[in-house]
Amino acid sequence: MAQSSRMKSLWKVLRVASLFVLLPFHTSASPAHDDRPGTRHANGHVCVGCVVVLSVIEQLAQVHNATAQAAMERLCSYLPVKLFLKSTCYLVVRTFGPDIIKLLNADMSADVVCHALEFCEQVPGQPLCHLYPLPKVAWKFTLEKAREIVKGSPTLKYSRSSADICCLPFLAKICQEIKSAIQNSVPFKDVDSDKYSVFPTLRGYHWRGRDCNDSDEMAYPGRRPDNWDAHQDSNCNGIWGVDPKDGIPYEKKFCEGSQPRGIILLGDSAGAHFHIPPEWITASQMSLKSFFNLPTALTNELNWPQLSGATGFLNSTSRMKENSIYLRLRKRNRCNHRDYQNLSKNGASSQNLERFIESLSRKELLDHPAIVIYAMIGNDVCSRKIDPVPEMTTPEQFYSKVMESLKFLNSHLPNGSHVILYGLPDGAFLWDHLHDRYHPLGQLNEDVTYDQFYSFLSCLQITPCHGWMSSNQTLRTLTSERAEQLSNTLKKIATSKKFTNFDLFYVAFDFQEITKKWQKRGGQPWQLIEPVDGFHPNEIALLLLADGFWNKVQHQWPHILGKENPFNPQIEQVFGDQGGH
Repeated sequence: MAQSSRMKSLWKVLRVASLFVLLPFHTSASPAHDDRPGTRHANGHVCVGCVVVLSVIEQLAQVHNATAQAAMERLCSYLPVKLFLKSTCYLVVRTFGPDIIKLLNADMSADVVCHALEFCEQVPGQPLCHLYPLPKVAWKFTLEKAREIVKGSPTLKYSRSSADICCLPFLAKICQEIKSAIQNSVPFKDVDSDKYSVFPTLRGYHWRGRDCNDSDEMAYPGRRPDNWDAHQDSNCNGIWGVDPKDGIPYEKKFCEGSQPRGIILLGDSAGAHFHIPPEWITASQMSLKSFFNLPTALTNELNWPQLSGATGFLNSTSRMKENSIYLRLRKRNRCNHRDYQNLSKNGASSQNLERFIESLSRKELLDHPAIVIYAMIGNDVCSRKIDPVPEMTTPEQFYSKVMESLKFLNSHLPNGSHVILYGLPDGAFLWDHLHDRYHPLGQLNEDVTYDQFYSFLSCLQITPCHGWMSSNQTLRTLTSERAEQLSNTLKKIATSKKFTNFDLFYVAFDFQEITKKWQKRGGQPWQLIEPVDGFHPNEIALLLLADGFWNKVQHQWPHILGKENPFNPQIEQVFGDQGGH
């Protein structure tokens, strides 16, 4: 086989193996205001990916006093076999390794390597985007020298864009199905099409309660029991059958009159718990264990709803004593088991919620009431654009879209439901607490601060929020002012509008309150923010916010939460963990 033919074949295999790796970036956590695909935006993620991987390779070599070749092989050895991650890594090393080694041996930085290999590009008339300080010798001269080193390399002939992966005929159908599941926020594997699944990821039971019968569309979490579930579990709460002592169905005995209810979150990437573990990019912490959960994260769009503040059902990885809102509702009434839906989406805002709100699963006459939390907390004021102010949602646009969503909910929620509008934060705390700290990529050599990291993302126009992740104080203030205006709009709606199937409330996003709580425990404010993206509230913050939310609702509007079920001990005695999650 000729060299060029071998390279084409290798490149095709590489693209196939990368399918699951790259799909999450089609729905990344960046704001979704501008849905027109732009070259700068599309290639920005590729550039960041290259610079991050090259940084990790350099730092692994430094930490282990090894060659670049050994560092690349070490990184591949850490990756799981699932989703072809390990084999993809070795293919990348085989393809690009020789060029990378030549460039690193010539003391080229990650920025220079990625520009030389054309994973990053300088758009004419646009500023040069770089993460690390520029080389002492002029950039133009350094880049020319790097390009000379790899001149004639066969790898330079092939596309660097992730956009063409799904154009391959044999991938088109699976790509479309996965994209549809992600875009519409419904499970990829759902035999009976009831919007519930027995599969955890790809919008499965990590996102909404696990289906207990995937061949029966009338059996799903949250429904009112069919014939008191005397013969089968129709609402998946694990309570069914008849007590042999008196012939009364257990569901009737333990749940009748207990006011069961579910929790539904309409949110963005913060509600979905967008999270990139720092050990994935920190060479000094990296080991075989680091990437164990990478396949799960990729098939959950880099979100961790199973650990989120609203609908999380797994034990906290941060050893917090606080629980999610769902787990508290379940503890209050075990008849609520599995009745949760996390309909959050990366990039979601009031302006695009209509695209996936129909993934809501609630039948007005068949199902229990629900507590719905409307939490579009960032993307209405956040934009990746260099001038984000014109992209911000105005109070008038916000009012119109929120009202549309509320009217939709009123036509779908069972009577007796509750809707809580959650305010927007003042995101100025991001810059205040992080800008002069070192990013995980910069901790080893103290060479990358969050200020540099934010500037790099903004330059590539892939920042989650240029308004708040900016050194421009005026811009940060304008963003906070618009967020406050939108929160006031929510407050006005909550106090002035009435609906037939639910009552309406407003709760402020009080980051200062949870910061004080955390500081009382000896923590620092920066420890509440995701370290890798420097933007999202982390698991600790989400659970503290859930705690504040619960306490406020319990104190001011306890009827929202329903009664405590006196039969909880009996339910546990008869049904144990009720089938688990």
